[in-house]
Amino acid sequence: MSIDLRDRMATGGPVFGMNVYSGSPAAVEIAGAWGLDFVFIDAEHSVLGLDLPMERMLLAARLAGIAPLVRVPDSAPTGLRKALELGASGVIVPQVHDAAQMRAIVAATKFPPLGRRGGDSSVRSAGWAGPGFDWAEYADHSNRETVIVPMAESPEFFDNIDEILAVPGIDAVHFGPADFALSNGLTVDYSMREPAVREAMRLLVAKCRERGIHVMLPCMPATPEQAAELFGQGGDMLLVGNDIGFLNQGCRTAAGIAQTLRETQT
Repeated sequence: MSIDLRDRMATGGPVFGMNVYSGSPAAVEIAGAWGLDFVFIDAEHSVLGLDLPMERMLLAARLAGIAPLVRVPDSAPTGLRKALELGASGVIVPQVHDAAQMRAIVAATKFPPLGRRGGDSSVRSAGWAGPGFDWAEYADHSNRETVIVPMAESPEFFDNIDEILAVPGIDAVHFGPADFALSNGLTVDYSMREPAVREAMRLLVAKCRERGIHVMLPCMPATPEQAAELFGQGGDMLLVGNDIGFLNQGCRTAAGIAQTLRETQT
């Protein structure tokens, strides 16, 4: 199924996604059923690798018509290539620190002449070299449609922000407020009310706007008011929750019901 995330990003309005940490294909399908634009499938902090369980997640995304972006474990070229060959619409790359690293990421994810990505036609992204396969068309489509998202979450990224963002091939930057706060000795707050964290977010937005680069932000709390505020400040790819958070929310409600009933029986 064709998933037009890049077209949706080009409209100028916000696009919405959710983080998936559980490794459950059901979470991906449910997100698609409710009309979200993308899922942020985590392979950095979760049990997922770039293997058969990840393949099931990506197939679930295709079934549900939602774009899967995979946060790879690191910027190693093999992992970047495998995520795309498995069928990811794009990659989210953690701990990007300088322009040389960013250039290497682009080289690993783009075919020549834009990069140095290695190719094999016996993979899902190439349609398994099935009917009508054409190498030139495959390479051109991959170069055009693959979404590349480095993460801005370290002091080094902001020290080198102009040089990093000048590297051709960046589609969006994901601001990681938790790691940014931790690495700077600040209070971790996903709502980004910590003044230094909010200042870094605003700097990132301003620098990205100059270059036509999108900005991905966590929207916590996931409310219409918070989403409107972040969109107004330049965040146009908003993460409006995650599957583990939703499970906690449901279990909190269940536990409250149980506690209330126990209290009435004593």
